[in-house]
Amino acid sequence: MPHKHKPEHITPTLADHEMTVLAHVAPEAESPPVDVATDLATLLQKAEADAQELRDAFLRARAETENVRRQAREEVAKAGKFGIERFAADLLAVKDALELALITENATPQQMRDGVMLTLKQLNTAFEKAHIQVIDPRGQPFDPHQHQAMQMVESDAPANTVVEVFQRGYMIHDRVLRPAMVVVAKEKTA
Repeated sequence: MPHKHKPEHITPTLADHEMTVLAHVAPEAESPPVDVATDLATLLQKAEADAQELRDAFLRARAETENVRRQAREEVAKAGKFGIERFAADLLAVKDALELALITENATPQQMRDGVMLTLKQLNTAFEKAHIQVIDPRGQPFDPHQHQAMQMVESDAPANTVVEVFQRGYMIHDRVLRPAMVVVAKEKTA
């Protein structure tokens, strides 16, 4: 029978690979014979146990993450619902003062004025606590982010300067609650 020539570039077969693995796992000269099937079964059981442990850890982590998300959503909902509570409590004193002014009989105009001034002071205190600031831009350059121009008039003031405020505006922190309604200067025509 003629000798078949084996091509040099043939990829190793599974049997060749098994022999290579066995040679590394259980070298024949150095150790006693090993039951490869038992060793592989043990390795497989360990790998399956590790995989199950990792799967359980993943599921616990995923459940914990979902719990944190749910709690965060609840906190945001509570903040939206009750975030104004402190400000509303500060406004109750203002409401009480106004109601008291309405039921007071025979008050002089000066007493009414004093009561209104005290009530305004309480309201300003509540605004300060809530970080609400007044926008009163008279004499300042027009800012379209904080002012709403209602009219432009010829004036001796520099162009685009606020010369009159119809209604003051308000900001909370850095956000405009209501722009100031203003009259803006324009150059005089000759």
